[in-house]
Amino acid sequence: MVKSELVEHLAERADITIAKAEEAVDLFFNSVAETLCCGDRVEIRGFGAFTVREYKTYEGRNPKTGDKIVVPPKRLPFWKTGQELKQRVDSEFS
Repeated sequence: MVKSELVEHLAERADITIAKAEEAVDLFFNSVAETLCCGDRVEIRGFGAFTVREYKTYEGRNPKTGDKIVVPPKRLPFWKTGQELKQRVDSEFS
């Protein structure tokens, strides 16, 4: 499912306009992004959690030239699936 399909599905299920559904989806995604940018955690019970992982500087290699390069420290979003979602997906598959 892509974002436009999610918006259409929400509009249909909630009996709202496409514009209102798109606004709600955008609000959710922007809220998650803003929270992660602040270094906080977003947890949706039964679904999963978004966190930010911090990585230190390390020495890597340029795959094309083989030269050593220093990779600067970075913060990246990380997703951990909730137990209930894991079980639901597994039971639907079996």
